[in-house]
Amino acid sequence: MEHLLEIKNLSKIFTLHNLGKKIHAVSGIDISLKQGEFIGITGKSGSGKSTILKSIYGTYKIQEGSIRYNSKKYGPINLTTATAREMIYLRKHEIGYVSQFLSVMPRTSARELVKQSLMEMGTPQEKADWETEKMLEHFELDKELWDSYPATFSGGEKLRLNIARAMVKRPRLLLLDEPTASLDLDSKMKVKVLIEQLIKEGTTMLGIFHDLEFMENLCDREYSMQNGMLSNSISY
Repeated sequence: MEHLLEIKNLSKIFTLHNLGKKIHAVSGIDISLKQGEFIGITGKSGSGKSTILKSIYGTYKIQEGSIRYNSKKYGPINLTTATAREMIYLRKHEIGYVSQFLSVMPRTSARELVKQSLMEMGTPQEKADWETEKMLEHFELDKELWDSYPATFSGGEKLRLNIARAMVKRPRLLLLDEPTASLDLDSKMKVKVLIEQLIKEGTTMLGIFHDLEFMENLCDREYSMQNGMLSNSISY
């Protein structure tokens, strides 16, 4: 398998049973990523961008097509037919996902959340402690918040924590769903620095963005999405 990720003819339909209606979220999506590539997808809200990422991550089950991923552990694997155990392993060890929204256990501190991401990969405790503090410092999360529960955080603080959790793992494939949506300029630059670092380390990325300026000099290719379909890609 030449590519790290190959999406072919991906289609997803949502059925609204109470209205007897079907919505075609995405149709005929074809995307291929080589190791270390960063592809960006732009488009209006509701055009189907997030559906692609959630289908890759296994949050959505698709009706048609295939999503082939070249796993370090399993070799070439079709994520659309992977078992629950395989997907759990891949999420813990190989595929990261950054959402605009933070979903966590209610009584888990910010420090514990980031540390858990490392510990579940088998990182020794001392190194996990050091990496956790380094990441929290990078995103300038106030030290007084490190041992607080994220439920009390602002939207921007939650998003920075969410990004920290995903990036600290240095995944082979990183899915970015509007990672800078509610961040100020300084925080956006912090994200950009880490993305550039991960690119140098060989992480492959697929990201959704509204902020076109942020994407400059980051993406290898860009797709525009409209009504569930992709336009031809633009290479940089």
